[in-house]
Amino acid sequence: MTLAMRSAVFAGCLAVLFAASAAAFEPASGHSGKPVVLPAIGTIQVAFTPGDDAGKLIADAINGAHRQVLVQAFSFTHHKIAEALIAARRRGVDVKVIADKEQTDKIPTSMIARIAVAGVPVFLDSAHASAHNKVMVIDAGSTEATLVTGSFNFTQAAQYKNAENVLVIHGNAALTEFYLKNWQHHYGHSQPYR
Repeated sequence: MTLAMRSAVFAGCLAVLFAASAAAFEPASGHSGKPVVLPAIGTIQVAFTPGDDAGKLIADAINGAHRQVLVQAFSFTHHKIAEALIAARRRGVDVKVIADKEQTDKIPTSMIARIAVAGVPVFLDSAHASAHNKVMVIDAGSTEATLVTGSFNFTQAAQYKNAENVLVIHGNAALTEFYLKNWQHHYGHSQPYR
């Protein structure tokens, strides 16, 4: 067997193994109660606040979006991130935001109203004590799939006052897809903003 043939067989075996392992760990409902194990692939950018410019890191990820940005936010007061979402919407990217209802209603400096007025569809999740996710799913289903997550609320306080972390994970399609399914689950019970 030639080297090219062995490489093709090996690649085929890896594809079968990956498909089998992904199916084995993917719960049908998205909530099996068991931790999910996914392959560690792609690249990861990390920022810690105060100190690192996590807001810029997130805005850069949004600015790189080609098709879609889906957001889950607990509280949202960060101007640069809000403006990046609005700019993405204006350049034709499908942008949708799910926000925590209570935080949106009680924080006078929330950017949610500004984002909605700019034409970004916003939905409020009130089905939980707190819709505490801080997630962005960017271009899921593509080679540019990017996931933003961590403790970092999309707020000025998270950038300048709190000890927070953010991860921007590029190129892990399986992980991004898993977060997409979770976003869709919460979208299903969220209500349109105003």
